[in-house]
Amino acid sequence: MLNITAARRANSKNLELNIAPLIDMVFILLIFFLVTTSFVKETGVDISRPTASTAVSKTKATLLIGITKDNTIYMDRHPVDVRAVRANVERSLAETPEGSVVIVADKDSLTGLVINVMDACKLAGAKNISIAASIGQGE
Repeated sequence: MLNITAARRANSKNLELNIAPLIDMVFILLIFFLVTTSFVKETGVDISRPTASTAVSKTKATLLIGITKDNTIYMDRHPVDVRAVRANVERSLAETPEGSVVIVADKDSLTGLVINVMDACKLAGAKNISIAASIGQGE
């Protein structure tokens, strides 16, 4: 009886918990979620979108082009001239050929500028061009 109790005490003193496999598993899960997560791209400017009752939600956009109320065009958070839109869209489409373009124009921006940006995107080869609007009742 004495030997069994002494053996249990000896085994309990040498008990160690190896957490290295647990840490490895946590890092693998972290890498998995970082690789599979798609990050939301923004235009980098504050834009008041017009509302439309027929607007539908679009889940993915490769390239966002922002047009502010003072008619400044932004791509990747940098102001761009209207003449440089086509080259930037061509460069983006070279990286992702099936990419889509979303134009996020302020409701007070000039319609002619929005049309020029859409035309430049079409000339660059973009097949899927959308204009962003807030979902709701039209004004």
